[in-house]
Amino acid sequence: MTRPSTRTAPTGTPTGLTQDHHRGGVGESTLRPDGTLKVTGEFAYSSDMWHEDMVWGHTLRSTVAHAEIVSLDITEAVATPGVHAVLTYDDLPTEVKHYGLEIRDTPVLAHGKVRHHGEPVALVAADHPETARRAAARIRVEYRELPLVTDEASATAPGAPLVHEHRTDHYADRVPHPNILHRQPVVRGDVAAARARADVIVEGEYTFGMQDQAFLGPESGLAVPAEDGGVDLYVATQWLHADLAQMAPVLGLPEDKIRMTLAGVGGAFGGREDISMQIHACLLALRTGKPVKMVYDRFESFFGHVHRHPAKLRYEHGATKDGRLTHLTCRIVLDGGAYASSSPAVVGNAASLGAGPYVVDAVDIEALALYTNNPPCGAMRGFGAVQACFAYEAQMDKLAARLGMDPVEFRRINAMEQGSVMPTGQRVDSPAPVAELLRRVKARPLPPERQWETTEGADVRQLPGGLSNTTHGEGVVRGVGYAVGIKNVGFSEGFDDYSTARVRLEAVAGEAVAVVHTAMAEVGQGGVTVQAQIARTELGVTQVTLHPADTRVGSAGSTSASRQTYVTGGAVKNTCEAVRERVFALGRSRFGALHPAWATAKLRLEGGKVVTDGGEVLAGLAEVLGETAIDLELEYRHRPTQPLDRRTGQGDGHVQYSFAAHRAVVEVDTELGLVKVVELACAQDVGKAVNPLSVVGQIQGGTTQGLGVAVMEEIVIDPATAKVRNPSFTDYLIPTILDTPAIPVDLLELADPHAPYGLRGAGEAPTLSSTPAVLAAIRDATGLELTKAPVRPEHLTGTA
Repeated sequence: MTRPSTRTAPTGTPTGLTQDHHRGGVGESTLRPDGTLKVTGEFAYSSDMWHEDMVWGHTLRSTVAHAEIVSLDITEAVATPGVHAVLTYDDLPTEVKHYGLEIRDTPVLAHGKVRHHGEPVALVAADHPETARRAAARIRVEYRELPLVTDEASATAPGAPLVHEHRTDHYADRVPHPNILHRQPVVRGDVAAARARADVIVEGEYTFGMQDQAFLGPESGLAVPAEDGGVDLYVATQWLHADLAQMAPVLGLPEDKIRMTLAGVGGAFGGREDISMQIHACLLALRTGKPVKMVYDRFESFFGHVHRHPAKLRYEHGATKDGRLTHLTCRIVLDGGAYASSSPAVVGNAASLGAGPYVVDAVDIEALALYTNNPPCGAMRGFGAVQACFAYEAQMDKLAARLGMDPVEFRRINAMEQGSVMPTGQRVDSPAPVAELLRRVKARPLPPERQWETTEGADVRQLPGGLSNTTHGEGVVRGVGYAVGIKNVGFSEGFDDYSTARVRLEAVAGEAVAVVHTAMAEVGQGGVTVQAQIARTELGVTQVTLHPADTRVGSAGSTSASRQTYVTGGAVKNTCEAVRERVFALGRSRFGALHPAWATAKLRLEGGKVVTDGGEVLAGLAEVLGETAIDLELEYRHRPTQPLDRRTGQGDGHVQYSFAAHRAVVEVDTELGLVKVVELACAQDVGKAVNPLSVVGQIQGGTTQGLGVAVMEEIVIDPATAKVRNPSFTDYLIPTILDTPAIPVDLLELADPHAPYGLRGAGEAPTLSSTPAVLAAIRDATGLELTKAPVRPEHLTGTA
């Protein structure tokens, strides 16, 4: 039997959230139990954790993007006073030295060569973080730089250097070149015949920049060695069990000796789905025998996690003169960077969703991801669908203009609806209110013209450039633009996507109390309210405690793909239903002889009582439970999906689809190239708003991220060196409150019959359509084509 750790729990360890003061059930706006703590600064994030005898870990990272490691000398670092350990590749404890979400191609520490700027090379543990940094700087690494692979041309040219010399993954035989990580075509209908029927054909080439998730809480965690030879890890992550599965082989420990607990997470957006410091902290803790804390600074954070894939997209659409789409061809090239991460799944999304929420019977789509020496890319909100939406929505505006049609009317004519068939052949078997979403955003009253004019003159806060006071209204032009997008929900292409929930119901001091335990990572999405709302609805209790998320319960999967309310919510619902049936059985055995309704009536739990469907109270819930606690753990799986055919892309690849539409109103100073987004209205179908307040917040947050992509956010890579040029919030800009416009939200609740409560994953869809809506509005104001996101001032003034 494995002995648990006997060490004292670190300061800041999560203790669970009791929600007896929040009474809301499913469908009610419920305040978050962690909300006030976060606003006041009292919430304990992973970077706040502390252990009395801990040391600090630090990572030495490569200063070049592609090079052979000629020599590595740690002598001076080891001799630095206060240093407890210095580890390199040769110190790794097992033969397993790589990890990865799907393809295990990422080395724990570089060996022989480095493949991207900022790759981990060595680890240091010291008694002070500054000591650890100084010791790492004393490690002498000699590099011999190698030719760079930075784009499709350099990746696939004859004799191109191979980023990975010996590929053994299951995608290797599916691609025409070893530097192509994954490729997915989607082919349906006769494109040549459809092209011949088209009255109008438009083409476009689009460029989508690389973005950072820019979460405010940096990567951090605390690893505590245990007396049983294992380790306890408290960490900010999105997927505890995926981390565990990657860590155990590298550490040489069985999974039950690596006990993981979710610490406070300061945002994620996909950037915490991969391993960052988890293995490194545990290696140092096991080597030193001391707790090891690692906290990245902002500079290191830009190298410590994956980013959103930059993309090159080439589209051709055709339409008849009455506005019906005839065909679509497109090629989407995603830069996956040096390691695979989740790139194969991103390729699948880009290909299968590349036509957008429109009916088009003839398609020829190709999506692929490249291995390059650029920073690794993986999950970020929108996951392949964002890049495609930017391009196909620009194409819709081009077609409408060529046909002399209103852009919203053109989209409405071609809008998908329930029963429509996707390019993959999958039928949409739940509501797809694309036309209605567009109608709603267009029908909304426009904000007043020239809001910046006052009796005293221009209010510079309302003008492009804002408080920089660069314009007083000269040359400011208004524009309006529309966009709509489609996003899948949940993991796709045959992935075994499930979640687990444990629910305990017992009587405490005469009141029934529920404890819900899942491994769901709360990263800001609001799952802490959803689980309690479901428990209150299904069990009829008011007091619900959420157990801290950890690996002592079955997997909840990743907090990504807009899936947690659907899948973990489904697990909590199913488990609560099973607990409720146990309550009824217990009541029948104890009180059935006293009241025939126990055996004959339809029973429900409400307000801490067992009640018949006619409203008759049979007993108090606490009375039924007595000294008995009901404790169940069950899994929930949504309906299965299928892998896409590797040649045609046909197959029922997705669980569910989510739709959102935006209307952007912008004001542009055409002389200075400055943009002010005045309003960014959204309409979205959420199936069922389990917590309406939280859903609106998610939509507004996703919309704001899409705004950032449109006008400011981009990681800039030096093409000559493949180095990141702007790894800081000084130079990588994100929207602040001064950049964020009014974001009115119109919620539709059209139930999906296949989902718990009819809900529809809501977190990602608004990020898709907000970006192209802003670009469309800027085009409307300026008359420029604007084929790159983000738009910069020089693109608007002709100085690019």
